[in-house]
Amino acid sequence: MDTSVQTPAQAQDNLDEGPQLGLVDLLTWIGEGKRLIGTVTAIVAIASVGYALSLSNVFTARTTLLPPSNQQQSGSAAALAALGSLGTLAGGLATKTPDELYVSLLRSDTVQRNLDKQFDLKARYRAKTYEELRKILPFFIRVASEKKSGVITVEVDDKDPTFAADLANAHSGEITRLLSRLAVTEAQQRRVFFEQQLKESKENLIKAEVALREVQEKSGMVVLEKQAEAIIEAVAALKARIAEREIRLKVLRTATTAENPDVRLLMSELAALRTELQRMESNGGTASSPKDGSIDIPVGRLPSAGLAYVRAYREVKFQETMLASMLRQFEVAKLDEAKDAPALQQVDMALPPDRKSKPARAMVVLGNTLAALLASLLWVVLRRYGQIAREHNPERAKALDGLRNAWRLRR
Repeated sequence: MDTSVQTPAQAQDNLDEGPQLGLVDLLTWIGEGKRLIGTVTAIVAIASVGYALSLSNVFTARTTLLPPSNQQQSGSAAALAALGSLGTLAGGLATKTPDELYVSLLRSDTVQRNLDKQFDLKARYRAKTYEELRKILPFFIRVASEKKSGVITVEVDDKDPTFAADLANAHSGEITRLLSRLAVTEAQQRRVFFEQQLKESKENLIKAEVALREVQEKSGMVVLEKQAEAIIEAVAALKARIAEREIRLKVLRTATTAENPDVRLLMSELAALRTELQRMESNGGTASSPKDGSIDIPVGRLPSAGLAYVRAYREVKFQETMLASMLRQFEVAKLDEAKDAPALQQVDMALPPDRKSKPARAMVVLGNTLAALLASLLWVVLRRYGQIAREHNPERAKALDGLRNAWRLRR
């Protein structure tokens, strides 16, 4: 039997079998290439030292800000219990915790643009446009909040320690100015709401006074009798009470159902007030006897010649009552807003740091040197292994040469 003949499977095994290597072979190859390894490592180490020494010192200034506590937030929420529509508006802000909200505001374009104008950040960081500056700023300015305490930290890196401290402290002033014109807290939202209502009430009162003057000029009526004047004032006060309860009912319905006890109470009060108003304004109502001293005379029974004047005068009284009510609510909202201020308190002011924060020159040198050592070791081992593999399997070496030639840029 001829044992020199190999089966196809045996031939394939011999073809795929590569050179057998051990630890001794690896150490031998490294020893043979020790000059190359040492030279490359030394050159990279010297270059790393020069590079590390050329790096400028960077100083980090830090300031901390304290957002409103959760207790203050819940107190404001309780004050909004009767204003469902405003509570819904505040709900948009409640999706985030207070510290997350203020972190987002500190990173807003408004704050960054104002800081750019104040410190000329585009020129300092070599940005041509604000869009470039916005991408660069996170590398120099970091705003974050601690999850447990909620304290917000603003860190600024710069070559000038004084500039870094000034830029960090400027964040506190910019966020304060931004919050002064934004309705962030619930008290601020109520103040903005009633401020708008107060403005509308003033405009409505002016329109009513102009309408009354036009009626006076057309009818020639100037003074009403005391009894008619008292009736009109009573009707105006009643309409103001109805308007206030309608606003409260509308607000409550946005946050509660129709079965809520407060909603049902307001609906019953409104029904009673509307019935009383209809009775007082009805033309077919029965006037009370003058003998009992009552002034409850239906408005429709006033002299027809002065009916237009009565309606205009009644509208003026109604708008005056609404204006007084909105003014009271506005003053209360301003007091609540003042209690919440300041919205964001600066705990620690940033001071010019006396020691650099980076670069870590020793780590730069050690890291580059270690990388060069590992790369040179790998190069020596792979090059030696490739030589042995070529000698062991000429066909595979030929295939690798063809692959390398195919991917050459120049032939």
